[in-house]
Amino acid sequence: MKPGSNTLLGIGLMVMAMIILPFLDFCAKALIVDGMSPFQVVWSRLFFGSLLTLPFLLRQEGPEAVMPNLPFMHSIRAALLVGATACFFAALHYQAVATTLAIFFVQPLVTTVLSPFVLGEQLRWQRALAAVIGFVGTLVIIRPGFKELNPGVFLALASGVMLSFYMMLTRKIQGRGSAIMTNFHTNFLGVLMLSAFVWLVWMWPSPQEWLLMFGVGVIASTGHFLVIRAFDHAEASLLAPFAYTEMITSVLGGWYFFSEFPDSWTFAGVGILVATAIAMSLEERRRSSKEFVDFEQP
Repeated sequence: MKPGSNTLLGIGLMVMAMIILPFLDFCAKALIVDGMSPFQVVWSRLFFGSLLTLPFLLRQEGPEAVMPNLPFMHSIRAALLVGATACFFAALHYQAVATTLAIFFVQPLVTTVLSPFVLGEQLRWQRALAAVIGFVGTLVIIRPGFKELNPGVFLALASGVMLSFYMMLTRKIQGRGSAIMTNFHTNFLGVLMLSAFVWLVWMWPSPQEWLLMFGVGVIASTGHFLVIRAFDHAEASLLAPFAYTEMITSVLGGWYFFSEFPDSWTFAGVGILVATAIAMSLEERRRSSKEFVDFEQP
């Protein structure tokens, strides 16, 4: 197999996931605007995600795969996902989807900076520079000191930091179970954690809200399955900048569903994020081609 081809597959899977996942945010925002607790929305995301992945898990791995093979690691991963998702959904109550997502993108910077220490990955200067430039794009959108900050800003930042550790833990357990198994164990353990207290904030959903809650589970399961598969083929620090491509769908969907049309500064920040992802893709292709040529030489 040509060296680098798996890496490019990982990039493609990550981009596909980033196109799909913003629709999770749109469904969640609609539910929260109706008065539903973020914890109930997170519960639905994990509950329906577990139900949807269980048949595929049983068919692919067998009944014995239902029990977590790494219960401690999966429990930490589930707790990080619950915390990150709850903070993100709560932030949607205060600000637009695109703005929340842009602030949340402190996550790739944290992942890129910490992955050499947590995962022992090599940090190339191109990847570090891409993460820093992407974060500058996020600051352009936030504009701290130039506009009033709201609780959604800090909730989105907390969500990004927690998901960064979730992503690095995903990479750390790579190869110790299939993507479908890892996805199911995270969802299932998260449901168990939330079920202990979600009834305290439960709001009985209408038929339309049940449909949105189900949609949250479907979209999240599909998107995170693709993310897990991406980490099977590429390093966390490489994939981190490509998470910025999620902004494209987020901006368009926020405008279409909620009339949240970004201002010119938001467009400038998004432009920086997208350009960063494209530059990283071109650099990776160049590096992969060079490695292949060097490999072929005697």
